[in-house]
Amino acid sequence: RKAGPVTMEHVLLALHETEEEREARIRDMFDFFDTSGRGQLDYAQIEAGLAALQVPAECKYARELLRACDRDRDGRVGYDDFRRYMDDKELELYRIFQAIDVEHNGCILPEELWDALVKAGIEIDDEELARFVEHVDKDNNGIITFEEWRDFLMLYPNEATIENIYHHWERVCLVDIGEQAAIPEGLSKHVSASKYLIAGGIAGAASRTATAPLDRLKVIMQVQTTRTTVTHAVKDIFIRGGLLGFFRGNGLNVVKVAPESAIRFYAYETLKEYIMNSKGENKSAVGASERLVAGGLAGAIAQTAIYPIDLVKTRLQTFSCESGKVPSLGTLSRDILKHEGPRAFYRGLVPSLLGIVPYAGIDLAVYETLKDASRTYIIKDTEPGPLVQLGCGTVSGALGATCVYPLQVIRTR
Repeated sequence: RKAGPVTMEHVLLALHETEEEREARIRDMFDFFDTSGRGQLDYAQIEAGLAALQVPAECKYARELLRACDRDRDGRVGYDDFRRYMDDKELELYRIFQAIDVEHNGCILPEELWDALVKAGIEIDDEELARFVEHVDKDNNGIITFEEWRDFLMLYPNEATIENIYHHWERVCLVDIGEQAAIPEGLSKHVSASKYLIAGGIAGAASRTATAPLDRLKVIMQVQTTRTTVTHAVKDIFIRGGLLGFFRGNGLNVVKVAPESAIRFYAYETLKEYIMNSKGENKSAVGASERLVAGGLAGAIAQTAIYPIDLVKTRLQTFSCESGKVPSLGTLSRDILKHEGPRAFYRGLVPSLLGIVPYAGIDLAVYETLKDASRTYIIKDTEPGPLVQLGCGTVSGALGATCVYPLQVIRTR
């Protein structure tokens, strides 16, 4: 039987509220965002309100929420605008709630949610489904009421389709892996961890190859004991090896990308699990300091594991002989083992490890500071776009690398 049109009476009945109670709730929500008491909300107030509600910064939908509420597009949201948004959103959420609740018993059972996701083409296993329900089910009774459904999605400004709701849940459960990438905690079967690692490996290989000439030049400059110039170093590399000379050692650089990413990812997850278990909290409660510690330690573990490859690469890049013939990787590795012993493969590891945590801390702190400054002085209370974020990342990365560069020189020598 086809369901009839949804009205506000259906919503009130599902929430067990009177019109007066609902009006007071919406007014309280508006006042929560309107900290200045002006009766108007702007982007900064909406963003601050979402942060106060502990909406993860990765979601970044303050601008979309402002656009959804601001009917007259003047950059301000009055109470009437906010009320209309709440009316429309609660009706929309009730419609999809009813569509999922096939037994019409006033709640969503886990099997009903699973069935709706599968029908939408989203494969999800039992563990991921349990996390989804647990995140929305605030009273932990194993079912989702309309009030819990509404609270989870009330401030989600986009269309509430089952696909969008699932991806919204993935985003609010983001797991930072301590580098520039982030993996959703709910890794479904159709978006597996291996695919993220493969994609990261391909992207890393492409970026390493593109910057290989600069990497070779950097290493050559680091090992110079006499004063030299970039121009002289470039000429010397070209004379000795031609264009291919700029890419010497890049094969090893590419080979180490995938295992390094995999080790870092799984080490980070294990360390974060340990930190949260010791604190008795969920993984989603990881703070900035814990992320920095876990990310730094995971980076140190990954660096230690692949360091012999890094050392052979550096030796290959700096190898010099009159004939110009470069030894093979096997020959070079055997020579190191024969003449210097197995410990030689870890020479320079200590300064390398010492630079990981300071670099991550400086990079993160400068990046967030620049992003906040851009909101204040450049883009005026709107969300930074890709170009602004690229600029912030470039400056923060350059500053972090500059601060730990002396340790890199020591390691290379």
